[in-house]
Amino acid sequence: MADMNEAFRSLFTVNMGVRPGDRIVVFSDTIRDDERPSPDDRERRERLFAVAVEASRFAAATYGDTRFEQFPATSGSGAEPPESLWRALFGDAIVNSLAATGLLKRLIAKEASPDDLAAAKAIVVAGREAVAGVVVALANNSTSHTGFRALANAAGTRYASLPHFDPAMFFTSMQVDWPALADRTRLLAEAVNRADELMVSTPNGTQMRFGKQGRIAKGDDGLLTAPGSFGNLPAGEVYLAPVEGTAAGIMVLEYAPTRKLVTPLTLVVEHGDVVEIRGDEPYREVLERKFAESPLNRNIAELGIGTNDRASRPDNILEAEKILGTIHIALGDNAGFGGRVSTPFHEDYVFYKPTVTAMAANGTHELLIADGALLV
Repeated sequence: MADMNEAFRSLFTVNMGVRPGDRIVVFSDTIRDDERPSPDDRERRERLFAVAVEASRFAAATYGDTRFEQFPATSGSGAEPPESLWRALFGDAIVNSLAATGLLKRLIAKEASPDDLAAAKAIVVAGREAVAGVVVALANNSTSHTGFRALANAAGTRYASLPHFDPAMFFTSMQVDWPALADRTRLLAEAVNRADELMVSTPNGTQMRFGKQGRIAKGDDGLLTAPGSFGNLPAGEVYLAPVEGTAAGIMVLEYAPTRKLVTPLTLVVEHGDVVEIRGDEPYREVLERKFAESPLNRNIAELGIGTNDRASRPDNILEAEKILGTIHIALGDNAGFGGRVSTPFHEDYVFYKPTVTAMAANGTHELLIADGALLV
């Protein structure tokens, strides 16, 4: 337990920059009755919930004002959390105002218009003194791509998202040299931002092009100490929302978010959307179900590049997408980081030993990664 307390101390001080007077919210989700996780995944999720409870107890004993909130897992990553969590973070006064105007209902359903989001932001910012300063999201399903998270950041909350987290990561990918990772991530983001288009290829047959015109790549370096900071932990990636309608090519999936596929699935991408799935692996049913729920779930939402040299696990998407020299491509929602698609679904898939080429507007090419080796 002493080692875990040191891990918690590093999380709250180094990554989150907790200071006197901060109000902290730690939350986690429980397995719903209608879920059927594998025995291994059930055990991981139960350990995740337990470590969230312990993290909140450590924060309360060490820093003071801390609240732990739990709720049944949402339908998936990208879905908005329940009203109880909104109240835990924003306070009753703000949530009552959102509810009275009808905004809360539309926000939770992910049916809010841009005008709705602007009105909600005005309410939240006006009452920011009541909003928690630090959030540690130790839920299995990600809240990264939600209005809840975006509004928290608008109020100045420092927000760490740890979906699919395994406590063992505290002693591997969370033990990275954070300043060195920050420098590596910054330099790569600068190189990506010199491009108008990106091309990627991998040995497994993945071949993709992405339009980047007008979109800004950002870095996730794990140092979430400034007001309004947001990122994953473990951290280590450069990411962007490709221009909608521009992505095209072939994606060969070898891993689902928490397991290796028995056989690969091939996704055919045209005009920014998945138009065909090839292969009989059971995970195909998951994708087909999500695509049937909404055509927006077919959207190529994100291109990311891993920068964490201590990350190594291929079977857990949270760490896998941070592995130095990998790329990941996400489907679904990208409204929270520069895109225009809002949908309660966001799922990432990792690709190994990529070659990544950045093409500038003047036609020049810059090789960023060659066969998994970072060149910038």
